[in-house]
Amino acid sequence: MIQIQNYIDGTFVNPIQNEWIDNTDPSNGLVYGKIPNSCSKDVQVAYKAAQKAFIPWSETSIENRSSILLKIAHLIEANLNRFAEAESKDNGKPISVAKTVDIPRAASNFRFFGHAITQFYSESHETKSEKTINYTLRHPIGVVGCISPWNLPLYLLSWKIAPALAAGNCVVAKPSEVTPYTAFLLGEICTEAGLPKGVLNIVHGLGTSTGKAIVEHPHIKAISFTGGTETGKFIAKTAAPMFKKLSLELGGKNPNIIFADCDYEKMLTTTIKSSFSNQGQICLCGSRIFVEASIYEQFKIDFIKRVQQLIVGPPSDKSTQVGALVSKTHFEKVQSYIEEIDNKESRLLCGGKRVRIEGFENGYYLSPAVIEVDSNSCKLNQEEIFGPVVTLMPFNSDAEVLAMANDVKYGLSATVWTTNLKRSLLFSEQLETGIVWVNTWMQRDLRTPFGGVKSSGVGREGGFEVLRFFTETKNVCINYE
Repeated sequence: MIQIQNYIDGTFVNPIQNEWIDNTDPSNGLVYGKIPNSCSKDVQVAYKAAQKAFIPWSETSIENRSSILLKIAHLIEANLNRFAEAESKDNGKPISVAKTVDIPRAASNFRFFGHAITQFYSESHETKSEKTINYTLRHPIGVVGCISPWNLPLYLLSWKIAPALAAGNCVVAKPSEVTPYTAFLLGEICTEAGLPKGVLNIVHGLGTSTGKAIVEHPHIKAISFTGGTETGKFIAKTAAPMFKKLSLELGGKNPNIIFADCDYEKMLTTTIKSSFSNQGQICLCGSRIFVEASIYEQFKIDFIKRVQQLIVGPPSDKSTQVGALVSKTHFEKVQSYIEEIDNKESRLLCGGKRVRIEGFENGYYLSPAVIEVDSNSCKLNQEEIFGPVVTLMPFNSDAEVLAMANDVKYGLSATVWTTNLKRSLLFSEQLETGIVWVNTWMQRDLRTPFGGVKSSGVGREGGFEVLRFFTETKNVCINYE
């Protein structure tokens, strides 16, 4: 039985009220550990540690902060197998994915921001007629809160922590209570890397208790959150009266638009990935697939054939392509959408069945589901399912598919498949999303801004955008007459 502890002031400690939550392995449905259910008292202790550490850390040279972040990146890579096994055990994703995507990208986050902070610049402006020079100072905010989700546990936690630390802030972080293991291991790595005590504090627990306490804390000055839209609404409502800075990366219901002139084989291979990577539990997955009518029937045949070839199995098996969903609760939620298919306005073309695997009979396995729908306004096309479920619809014109793509409350990402340059440019401009991929998916340049519009969130992460978020800006005007 693995017992996760809070990481506060450079030390692993039990929760003050000694309350614990079961930690379940989704591959077999068995409890394999305990994690703290921390309360506001634990958050306050973490805050005090962070507050004490802030001035020394903010005054640490950029070179030294950079060196520590680079050391953390190196140690994550050196412990790749250990982190990947923990991530897979917690999340249910294939260990091959954790080894090649999640953990390497987490290391890349620390490495990128370790370098980026050395290149972060401020502006100056001279007005000769007024004989003035204006220049900008950027100071770290102070103690900030970072709350991350369960789908990409270490990857998205590091995506927030790394720039916050690079900018000179101290952090009170809460990973998802569903997937706490790699965050726990990260504490060990940070200590080994020489991160000063109190600079990073990791407090485990439920969103309704621990997360709420972080958001409501009067002296935590900014919140970076990735997760569900409804939780984002609560955070915004709570934080706004306290004038906290907010970065909210929320849900998505992303269109995947396929035109007849696309590179068909490349599109088909990538669409399988963009539909079912991480069991469809990525906010960027293209869950609404729109296909030009002239190739729709052929696409449907080819796509279903590829989907049915995907291997559903235990995360530890190297051949597994689709692992377990993250929890029983989430499995039941995804299943409930499939159960509502009525065969009139929606038809299940393949998958959507619980998969029983020998030795893992109680695991949360679902065969990838492809559903044909007649209307973009249906529940399946409007609500975020966040599982191995995609819908198919044909379209006849550019205007029709653009209208359907935008006719949803979310606006995180979109994918467009076409070799027509003019169409690529027009759709990239007119799609109501924060990210547009043309003839690709999930290719990330860490220098670029990341985030959504509408109910997919506010603010941007990535590159200098997130370093600006984690700093306060001050203008200085000097008259030299």
